[in-house]
Amino acid sequence: MLHLSATSANDLYAAVCREVVRQGQRVNPRGMATTEVIGAHLILTEPRRRFVFVPPTRVLNPAFAVAEALWILSGSDDPWIFTYNRSLERYADDGRLRGAYGPRIRRWAGTIDQLDHVRNVLTRDPDSRQAVIQIYDPQQDTVGHRDVPCTLNYRFFLRDGQLHMHTTMRSNDVWLGLPYDLFTATILHELMAGWLGVKLGTYHHHVDSLHLYDQHAQNAADLVSSPVAPSPVMPALAVPAEATTEFLSAVVNGTVSTGPGSPWRDMAATLASYRQWSAGERPAARETADAIRGELGDALRGWYARLSQPAAVTGAAR
Repeated sequence: MLHLSATSANDLYAAVCREVVRQGQRVNPRGMATTEVIGAHLILTEPRRRFVFVPPTRVLNPAFAVAEALWILSGSDDPWIFTYNRSLERYADDGRLRGAYGPRIRRWAGTIDQLDHVRNVLTRDPDSRQAVIQIYDPQQDTVGHRDVPCTLNYRFFLRDGQLHMHTTMRSNDVWLGLPYDLFTATILHELMAGWLGVKLGTYHHHVDSLHLYDQHAQNAADLVSSPVAPSPVMPALAVPAEATTEFLSAVVNGTVSTGPGSPWRDMAATLASYRQWSAGERPAARETADAIRGELGDALRGWYARLSQPAAVTGAAR
């Protein structure tokens, strides 16, 4: 069992790459050569240090990171997500990702808002062990859809005035998936703590199969030998519990009514810039990106630089 703990996502990610390269065993699921560690517990002690950014070795697409988080937490399975990651389209059935987390979180069986349920459970009984959000659904996920959720569930524990969150995943791709999963899950963690009016505790990420595909193994090895600066603390986030869907949808659409300097405005600008880039409006996209502060702005400019390289695959989003 692999146990790793760090204060920031950059440090945790570098440690994960190092240990999977060092300890991983060779397997070939679906005929794809893979290095795998079975059983991992990854701990992020400061969840607002959530963004993985280790240039030039690992530069995320921050527009997809933001889009995926808002897409999930707003309860959507709409295909607008493909604007930010065209590679997802190959997992769609009839134009939609049937394993999309959003409807399962916000409308399980068409009726249950699991975010609201967890908030109510911990409000009534702060010591409860029943604050669970279920993702994997055998009724949907055994019928042969291309997209089957890697995440099984999220759990929350309120102890000593701090909200701790646990995620369990059956499978996690270190290079393509883990950085984005940390970003989305810790935003959910922070929002839930805000709704409960408690401090943000530790984030725990449990993975059954933590793995690297062969095409990313050298990238991970290169990252291990690169200098890694700790991820900075990202600005605090808050969303009105009674209007979560409407608020997050407004961020996606660029109509969010928040003041200058709001992290939500930076997220909206990140999405708007990428839409400009995808539409071929490259100067406008760069101008929008130049006004975005902090990690999102740095990563977006780095992502555009990567896409502009001759060997870059311009449709890639991760």
